[in-house]
Amino acid sequence: MDKNRSEGMKNQVKGTAKEVAGKVTGNTGKEVAGKAQKTAGKAQSAVGKASDNARKGR
Repeated sequence: MDKNRSEGMKNQVKGTAKEVAGKVTGNTGKEVAGKAQKTAGKAQSAVGKASDNARKGR
């Protein structure tokens, strides 16, 4: 598994946690930061998946 894939998943989880914490506390800045981190994690995971597929010849 490509490092970008695992790091991307980690960022998605962290982003989701920030987003939820922001919603619960009413902190819109934290909520927005969480959404951004989650989106960045999805993109990073996609890069990792593409890299894995390239190595496998797909």
